[in-house]
Amino acid sequence: MRVSSVVDAVIEAPVVSSFSRIGFDVRKRLDDWTALDTYDLTDHVAVVTGATSGLGRAAAEQLARCGATLVLVGRGAERNQSVVEEMIEATGNPSISSVAADMGDYEQVRHLASIVLADHDRLDVLIHNAGALANDRQDAPDGTEATVASQVVGPFLLTSLLLERLGATDSSRVITMSSGGMYTAGLTVSKLQMPAESYKGAEQYARAKRAQVVLNEMWAERFGYLGIFFHAMHPGWADTPGVDASLPLFSKIMGPLLRTPEQGADTLVWLAADDAPLAVNGKFWLDRRQRSTHKIPSTRSSDTSERREKLWSWVVETAGYEPTV
Repeated sequence: MRVSSVVDAVIEAPVVSSFSRIGFDVRKRLDDWTALDTYDLTDHVAVVTGATSGLGRAAAEQLARCGATLVLVGRGAERNQSVVEEMIEATGNPSISSVAADMGDYEQVRHLASIVLADHDRLDVLIHNAGALANDRQDAPDGTEATVASQVVGPFLLTSLLLERLGATDSSRVITMSSGGMYTAGLTVSKLQMPAESYKGAEQYARAKRAQVVLNEMWAERFGYLGIFFHAMHPGWADTPGVDASLPLFSKIMGPLLRTPEQGADTLVWLAADDAPLAVNGKFWLDRRQRSTHKIPSTRSSDTSERREKLWSWVVETAGYEPTV
């Protein structure tokens, strides 16, 4: 085993050192990372959801600096346009547009897909980053719990609708921004949506993130033959508006150790730009290395073939769309 792998394993064991900026800083030096600014993504088209703040905005801005043509997705048209203008000015890249869509509203997701297909004859990167952690249960227009709708069903539907275009683009990638919080949750379908009376935002978020990671693996298994690479990752603990709003105590206590949005988004951009992730498919990443999707036995035992099939079937039914090519 290489020395760098031994050091990485030592950092990975304690969550604090792995997820904080400590892990990022050590691993960056340990593996002599390629600078993101050196990637040339000219003529590549990337769609980024949740792109108006936090990790999504940091990733989108870096992709723009690399020359990519970007479609930024956020819920509000006015906010979207403001971010587009700011990003063009910051990066000098004029090939940035936006579409207003709530990923938990499936009609809006369909509208988003139709615009992407009409405006772009290729799609190199689809990044699922949109999501939030709510303290109380909220429902999407179809009645599905909002976290599950926007972070599980909506992304599944968008991927399905864009699958043919992704398959027609060489080495295309679908990347899902998950969370280290999913390590606490097992795979469940019957209890994927928490009822209002016992709702806990952090737990609901973790369940949805677990489902995301499982679906990422299933996408690779079922549609990797098309030449599409599906990867999921988690950013560690990053200092973003979402974390500050949803977990204020955690943000206050861990403040000095939190990663910047740019550090949290580094692996996301790397997965979109580097050739190394094309050697494998359906993997889970942190700091440019593959990671296990389980840290405790109970979550591993819940991840059965039967539950996976039930999850896929439930999402297909809820989205109202069966992906085929």
